[in-house]
Amino acid sequence: MSDALVSYEVSDGIAVLTLTEPPANTYSYDMMRRLDALVLEARMDDAVHVIVLRGAGEKFFCAGADIRLLSSVTPRFKYFFCLHANETLSRLEQTPKLVIAALNGHCVGGGLEIAMAADLRWARKGAGRIGLPEVNLGVLPGTGGTQRLTRLVGKARAIELMVTGRLFDFEEAVGLGLVTGTVDATDAEHFLARVKEKAREFVPPGRASKAVGSIKRAVQAGSEMALQEALALERELQQQLFESEDAREGLAAHLEKRKPAFEGR
Repeated sequence: MSDALVSYEVSDGIAVLTLTEPPANTYSYDMMRRLDALVLEARMDDAVHVIVLRGAGEKFFCAGADIRLLSSVTPRFKYFFCLHANETLSRLEQTPKLVIAALNGHCVGGGLEIAMAADLRWARKGAGRIGLPEVNLGVLPGTGGTQRLTRLVGKARAIELMVTGRLFDFEEAVGLGLVTGTVDATDAEHFLARVKEKAREFVPPGRASKAVGSIKRAVQAGSEMALQEALALERELQQQLFESEDAREGLAAHLEKRKPAFEGR
């Protein structure tokens, strides 16, 4: 498991995780293990309030799993490889910190499955295409794609996109609700800087990041529960926030007619 497969940098409350496997940032078991470990590291780091996930280079966010790897291993290995990838993306999805996928280039197959486990997806305008073409390999999107795409765009549209396997541009993805929005940028580094500007909107002192994380947890977990169970989760998360320093600061600032200075605690 190489540290080079996924790099990790923290600054200004933002952890940037970069998938690095030229030329298309395809993922292997080793890359997914590294990503898994870094998700946990960011989760446990109190200095991290927002996680940004991107691909290295100018052309690809991620083109999915390494097909050469999948062609050379046993069905048993493939099963456990998919199981671990699912567990990793669920951990990313359930981490109570906002996760932004910065789609700097093509985002297809397992790459889109990774991106769909994020909370927001910002794409570099005109930089690539997006879709789930696994049907062309005789398989289905097996790292959460069938389930997360359905939850994002609805059953009929999800089935159409997956059974045709068609790729489409980021602008169409915005219209489908699959991508949050597009950003004009001259290159990948400029795009990352623009996305980090957006990420800083959710970092203290301007935003109560603990509340942001709890809102995420209420939606991500609650949407899979029966209503009464989801409402109970919402109440528990709210109670935790009522006991937080940020809630005390937010309520006091409102009464004192001043801008709150949150600390993410």
